[in-house]
Formats: sequence, structure tokens, C-alpha cells
Amino acid sequence: MNFHGTEVRQKAVTLLRDGVRNADVARRLGIPLGTVGYWKHMDRAARGGCPGRVQPPCPRCEGELDSAAYAYLLGLYLGDGHIVQNRAMRVPSLSVSCADAHPGLMDECEKAMRAVFPGNSVCRVRRKGCHEVKLYSKHLWCLFPQHGPGRKHERKIALEPWQQEIVDARPWEFVRGLIHSDGCRIVNWTTRTVGGVRKRYEYPRFFFTNVSDDIRKLYTDTLDKLGVGWTHCTRGGDPYNISVAKKAHVALLDAHVGPKH
Repeated sequence: MNFHGTEVRQKAVTLLRDGVRNADVARRLGIPLGTVGYWKHMDRAARGGCPGRVQPPCPRCEGELDSAAYAYLLGLYLGDGHIVQNRAMRVPSLSVSCADAHPGLMDECEKAMRAVFPGNSVCRVRRKGCHEVKLYSKHLWCLFPQHGPGRKHERKIALEPWQQEIVDARPWEFVRGLIHSDGCRIVNWTTRTVGGVRKRYEYPRFFFTNVSDDIRKLYTDTLDKLGVGWTHCTRGGDPYNISVAKKAHVALLDAHVGPKH
């Protein structure tokens, strides 16, 4: 290994500051091109010209959190989102799975992520039948304290006081996020005999299905505050489904949530 003295290094740095190309400095002084590049980087860093990558601030602790976008994204996260930190990655990632059948939902999810994390990049990762809308941020633990080991329905899910304040202020956005993740709008039908003639009647309703008792309660508690009536619709004895079927209340959800698209 060749070691270059302080005099050689100073000559190289002087030439680099004068605008001489790295390759010309290396050739003139007879030193490796990589060494010249390293000296240039270290000199710029010492003078504050190469500070390195600036990490975006925490949108909650150091910035202004977009409460509407956050309430919607929180609903999506509780339904179809997860946070992962692989050993190879120092920064955790937030992913929300969106079915390919709902491209509009992907757009809404990406829009919300960009609004909540304006300093971070958002990407889409193709999976079988869906895409993961994804971003990396070291502030995910702060924004989503519900993260923990295991599946959501196997651990306690409760909102922090500051999160509850946002949900109380933006209840429709929160409900919209939950329904867009684990809900749907369908049209049921039934038959009635009127004047001796059997007629078919159709009526819309909203379903929300989640195995977690805590997440379902967050949904129904918010519906209660909004004055939206709901009922449990069990399947096989499991109360995983929340139904909103009254005409006036379905109209409210249509106005504020709308169908997935």
C-alpha cells in the first residue's frame, strides 16, 4: 500500500480547489484516482460544502402534521398496513397493500403518504394481485405507535391521546381510511309480495370486516360520534363484520366515503 505525505495531499487539494479535474490531478501527482476523490470529499466536508444527506424532520414533532391526510392514512394502516425494519435497512418502511382492482385507492394512499411525509419518497411495489404503496422514514415509530410484534389482532390496539384528538377532529377521514382498507359497499336484495306479486328490492349497504376487536371498536366508536347506526353481522358466530344498512346512514357514507375505485 502506498502512503502519500501531507505535502502531496496539500498539493492535490490546492489543485482541486482551483478547479482541476480529479483525473488530471491524479495523473500529474502520480496517485490513484480514488485517493484524489476521497481527498476532495474530505476537504469539502471539512469546509461545510458536503454536509451529507439531510434527514426530513418528524412531521409530528418538528413540523406541521396534515391532520386530514394522517387520519385517512391511519385508517389505511390499521386495515391493510404494516411497518417492517429489515436487518439490512436502517430505516423502517411503511407499506399499505392496495388491490389492483382499485387503482384510485392506490392514488389516494400515495397522496396521503406524500402529505403526511412531504420530505420522503413514495413508491409502489408490485405484488401478486396488488401493489404495496411504500415509503421509508425513521419517524414511523412516532407516527404509528400501534406497531409491535405479531399480528394486529393478536395485540392491544389503542390510540394515543394525540391520535384520538386528530380522529375526533377528522372522523370522516378516519372512517374513510378504514373502509377503503377493510370495507366495501355492496348492493343487497330481497323480495316482497305486494298485491299478490312478488317483487325484488335492492338496497345498498356498507360492510367493514376486521378480525381485531380493538380496531372494530375504533370504527364503531367513531360511527357513534358521527351518528351513523351500525349492527354486527356475524358469520359462523364470529362478529367480524360491521354493517351499515339504514338508507339515511348509507347516504352519509356515500357522501363522505364513497365506494372503492
